[in-house]
Amino acid sequence: MATSSVMAPSISLKPAPFTVKKPSSVRGLPTLARRSSFKVEASRTRKTNTDQPYGINGGMDLREGVDASGRKGKGKGVYQFVDKYGANVDGYSPIYNTNDWSPSGDVYVGGKTGLLIWAVTLAGLLAGGALLVYSTSALAQ
Repeated sequence: MATSSVMAPSISLKPAPFTVKKPSSVRGLPTLARRSSFKVEASRTRKTNTDQPYGINGGMDLREGVDASGRKGKGKGVYQFVDKYGANVDGYSPIYNTNDWSPSGDVYVGGKTGLLIWAVTLAGLLAGGALLVYSTSALAQ
């Protein structure tokens, strides 16, 4: 067996110096490095006038200033903007309106027809799920 050795020539790689060339100005194209004095500012701060700034149930009154886990409140959360804007976060677009609430929770507003539609829909979903389970199981074969 003949052994042959191959010797690779040694190559030294040196990084080329990095230079930035100034782009020649092309007529008709704007430069990208332009600074503008245009600034967006609010004209004034507006507070929302509401008789219940902390919502329907009022603010968070923590006993001895700590929550259930023993941490002190930081003033963040839903009520953090009451002093700044005059209402809590939901003060501008509340999710629920008290005028839409039922006077008592004893009566379902949909009536018997609404309950019947709800029950038929629930039964249909459960029957459809059972049919899917049955059709993909070994019992269907």
